[in-house]
Amino acid sequence: MNMVRTALPLVLLTSMLTGCAGLQKTDWPVCAAVGGVGGAGLGAIESGAWAGYGALLGAGIAAGYCWVHGDGDADGDGVPDSRDKCPGTPKGVQVDANGCPPEPVAVVEAPAMVKEETIVIRDIHFQFDSAKLTGADKAKLDTVATRLKQEAPSAQLHVTGYTDSVGKDAYNQRLSEKRAHAVTEYLISAGVPRSSFVSVVGAGESHPVADNKTADGRALNRRTEIKINR
Repeated sequence: MNMVRTALPLVLLTSMLTGCAGLQKTDWPVCAAVGGVGGAGLGAIESGAWAGYGALLGAGIAAGYCWVHGDGDADGDGVPDSRDKCPGTPKGVQVDANGCPPEPVAVVEAPAMVKEETIVIRDIHFQFDSAKLTGADKAKLDTVATRLKQEAPSAQLHVTGYTDSVGKDAYNQRLSEKRAHAVTEYLISAGVPRSSFVSVVGAGESHPVADNKTADGRALNRRTEIKINR
């Protein structure tokens, strides 16, 4: 019986301290309370008069053991250091069970589709007083055709030809129409579907984009515009 009374306190004390080791350092008040109750019980086993002393002794031992051997939380994120896979997390940052901030969800935004676009073709030098394309003109239009063939089949193309202000208005009107059709027919021969062309018109010398009084300005006004509606 004496052996049991001697061994039982040691077994209970060991179990109590082992449980405290699984707590955090900041949980030492809990360890002290549990140790006090356990110490009182151990003291009572020996003698009722020892219950109070046992409580004080048990509380002190348990609290100290918890503080020394308890699991810390250095960054204060609520996850013990032994399980914290992301130590040093800034204060206030929410963490998961491993002490790490949740991975941000990648948001993939689809590129905005431009509803309307205009391709301005300049430096197309038709033969003098003609709508016939030169070899250099065709090389430039091949690049435009490659771009247009990549457009969705539902794209609608509007071709408008322009001239400078040299010559009579009526003549420039007819010339702009011929040149707009010449550009369109070449693009079709290069593989752009004929069904994609909604309108092919000439605007003559109207709507200049530069000053017709200068050679450079007139060159900018001699142009063909392809408007793409998607």
